[in-house]
Amino acid sequence: MPSVFTCRRWSLGNTRRQGIVGAARGNRYNASVMNSPPKDLPDALVSQVDRVLRSLLSVDRKTGRDNPATDRGETELSAEERRHAAALMRINHAGEIAAQGLYHGQSTTARLGEVRAAMDEAAEEEFEHLKWCEERLEELGSRPSLLGPLWYAGAFAIGAAAGIAGDRWSLGFVAETERQVVHHLDEHLERLPEDDERSRAILRQMREDEEKHGATASAAGGAELPAPVRGLMTLTSRIMTRSAYWF
Repeated sequence: MPSVFTCRRWSLGNTRRQGIVGAARGNRYNASVMNSPPKDLPDALVSQVDRVLRSLLSVDRKTGRDNPATDRGETELSAEERRHAAALMRINHAGEIAAQGLYHGQSTTARLGEVRAAMDEAAEEEFEHLKWCEERLEELGSRPSLLGPLWYAGAFAIGAAAGIAGDRWSLGFVAETERQVVHHLDEHLERLPEDDERSRAILRQMREDEEKHGATASAAGGAELPAPVRGLMTLTSRIMTRSAYWF
């Protein structure tokens, strides 16, 4: 994801410069690119339905990287340890569903085509984490959260609002989200059964990725969110975490 946000910042400035030059020259095409509206409503609805189904349902689709747990052997876990590990992985799976909704929401409200493409690409990168968690849940004999549609819808609304607020706030929201995700992953790494190396390998790679995502979003110009917003995000995260553990 580092390249996504870095390229996004460059493309925004580049597109604006092209639009200004095009307008000065009477080039209607360049000016229209700078202010290009989102897709037509029917196309946007069809595209969004496809995104929701791919995020919430198990789809047989390859990811760019292999599962980090591939080279880790399965260890013997007690019934209670398997239940607890599955609950933690269910929380992380729910978080990745929310990440899909977040980026899809930001993509939907973005005005520039380059911004929409960057957010779509970010969602594809987060999809790797989603699949890894899903695969581990299957290995542990468990299932994803039953509240997946709620997590997606809520995150989509938040992402759409962040996109409307503007690029600095949208990137700032990404940075704060990833900071909180890293904190949760640290907690889960501590709480996993000691011998569950397969789950631990997945969470370690996810933590590394998320930390880079947040740092890159900040470096790309993300604004620090006001304390009340950060507090509301923390509260929402706690509600999701506690609900997904059981449901």
